Amino acid sequence: MIAASALMIWKTLICVTGSESPVVVVLSESMEPGFSRGDILFLHMSRDPIRVGEIVVYNIDGRDIPIVHRVIKVHERQGTGEVDILTKGDNNYDDDITLYAPNQLWLQRNHIMGRAVGFLPYVGWATIIMTEKPLIKYILIGALGLLVITSKD
Repeated sequence: MIAASALMIWKTLICVTGSESPVVVVLSESMEPGFSRGDILFLHMSRDPIRVGEIVVYNIDGRDIPIVHRVIKVHERQGTGEVDILTKGDNNYDDDITLYAPNQLWLQRNHIMGRAVGFLPYVGWATIIMTEKPLIKYILIGALGLLVITSKD
């Protein structure tokens, strides 16, 4: 029942925000001091044009982990209405071209998963700890299973 409720809430958030992943955890220090490792970001995807200065979460083909960075350049193509986007982490020296797929110089709108519209500081540390220390995750899952089995309800 808990899992079904969580899935329904997640799917509802996807529909409301228009983002394939409405909540993400900042996994590195690349956006400090604005966002710290472990912050949870809430994303929204709208049809409004992407502008310089916005914080976006994007995913590159072939990479599993999305990246949270700031838009530093937007190049609008003449006649097509499409835009090319260049990003950079606030705490990084260089732009993100080295993070993109080989021979890719820009992001397109299909790479953008959402725009940051809010955040909760440090709440995502639980996710980071369980990812980096799988033993803790297994102990937690085992304890929850034991709790379900031994509950009297």
